[in-house]
Amino acid sequence: MPLHIMHRRWDNRRADDFARSLLRLTRARRPPMLCAMDGTSLTIVLPCFNEAANIERTVRDCAAWMQQRTISGEIIAVDDGSTDRTSAILEQLRMQIPSLRMVRHEHNQGYGIAVRSGIDAARTEIVAFMDSDGQFCARDFDLLLPHLDTFPFAAGRRRRRADSFTRNMLGKVLGLMNWIALGLWVRDVNCGMKVMCRDLWPAIRPTHGVEKLFNTEMFLRLKENGIAWATVDVPHFPRRAGSPTGAKLSVILRMFSELRGLRRVRSSLRAAHERSS
Repeated sequence: MPLHIMHRRWDNRRADDFARSLLRLTRARRPPMLCAMDGTSLTIVLPCFNEAANIERTVRDCAAWMQQRTISGEIIAVDDGSTDRTSAILEQLRMQIPSLRMVRHEHNQGYGIAVRSGIDAARTEIVAFMDSDGQFCARDFDLLLPHLDTFPFAAGRRRRRADSFTRNMLGKVLGLMNWIALGLWVRDVNCGMKVMCRDLWPAIRPTHGVEKLFNTEMFLRLKENGIAWATVDVPHFPRRAGSPTGAKLSVILRMFSELRGLRRVRSSLRAAHERSS
């Protein structure tokens, strides 16, 4: 399985003491059995909006994989203001799956806010998130988790993206826009399968990206703090039911507003590094 590792050089003149001590801390606290994964404590965050047709299958997939791998922890499903039966289905599943927790937004706030709410609520040393539309399988966390021995953050990259031509093109446009506007190049930045050490979260927690640029802001904060990450190919499957929302005009328009905010984030991070150097 090809593995693409993106090395980011530690720049001691720009990386502040917090980022360096944070990396040491995440490595020091990493469970020694992580490579084997048996006994690992993990939270899987599942953001969902109107996923009544997919959410039960996704939750059960995560629960079955965690049981098979003897991974303790929790599944946090974040219902981002769904108007279908997503919330009712999750309530029923909570009666059957003790590890399932639920966070509910009264109103739809966007994909990024849903993921952020789930990670904020996580109680384990390692946190992962995965789209709840059935286009990923929980077993493929097996490809990501071992790399936390070396990196505090590991991101999936869809080997063959099983999306429409329009969504594929939007992904390429987003990557190019990130490069031009932010100097950030990440292939498949919005792949919905990532894992991290929980201690890393305060340094990379997005504040401006609530939809399309949520992942962009995480990678921007990783880069500007001089923190390395791994990128690993993962399978991607066609959506079985429901409709994606990421290509809506309202989402795309909001993306440009978020981009302006991320340029300010980059400037403030660089100014903070300069003051500390």
